Amino acid sequence: MRRLLLLTAALLPSLAAEAACPPDPAVAATAGALLAGRPAEPYPDLSMADAECARAKLMPLLAAELGRPIGYKAGATGAATQRAFGLSGPVYGVMFESTTSLRDGATLQLTPQIAGVSVEADLLVRVRDEGINTAGADQVQILRHLDQVIPYIELPRVGLGGPVNGPLLVSVNVAARLGVTGTPIPVEATAEFAARLGSMTVILADDTKELARAPGSALLGHPLNVIPWLVGDLARQGLKLKAGDIVSLGGFAPSVPAVAGRSYTLRYEGMLAQPVSVGLQVR
Repeated sequence: MRRLLLLTAALLPSLAAEAACPPDPAVAATAGALLAGRPAEPYPDLSMADAECARAKLMPLLAAELGRPIGYKAGATGAATQRAFGLSGPVYGVMFESTTSLRDGATLQLTPQIAGVSVEADLLVRVRDEGINTAGADQVQILRHLDQVIPYIELPRVGLGGPVNGPLLVSVNVAARLGVTGTPIPVEATAEFAARLGSMTVILADDTKELARAPGSALLGHPLNVIPWLVGDLARQGLKLKAGDIVSLGGFAPSVPAVAGRSYTLRYEGMLAQPVSVGLQVR
């Protein structure tokens, strides 16, 4: 928490100098609405620079309830999501302890605070060491600086009233809220493992039907391509990935609303010899 506050303080002057940053009371009102489950009022006429400034102010306010920052969420890493929000590339938010607080087979109660969450097919990786920041785009080099791949059902919640564009999405931390983690898979720093990540099939289903199916390549052509993009975007703001950071690589397909009474299963076929899955019940 202290690290995040210092980071935010360091970022704000430069961001505010370049952007019409939403004022503190407006950001505080947004944080309160997001945490209470009320629709937050969208900021008017928000540029991407404004949105990044709003996100920096929002982080310590969310962390006070959602727990310490644990890494980053890459959003809009798929072409369909970019089109939906009018973006030309990915964006990122900060993940907190609560963002990975549920475990495989968990039951999620749709309380007023989290009403409106969606279910999304995602995947996490964990950073082994800071060499990830200089690994470049070579997939095997990237794998050498990761130690886990983690099955992950994300439960995002945008929490804004009205239409949402790219800057508004960034201003609310790219909808990071909750998620369900499966059993971590040790990374193999080999071309074969990288190839399997790119060619695997990711399937999201509920207890009645299949909801989405996508190849591993749905994320920027390959899931590992998200890492050099994130490294570059963080570097633009004077940040870098650290050992132990968790990175959400993004949605393989558009999310679907979480429906009470349904159970959801996310399955990865082709990542390992046998399918890997993670599940959730919604009440």
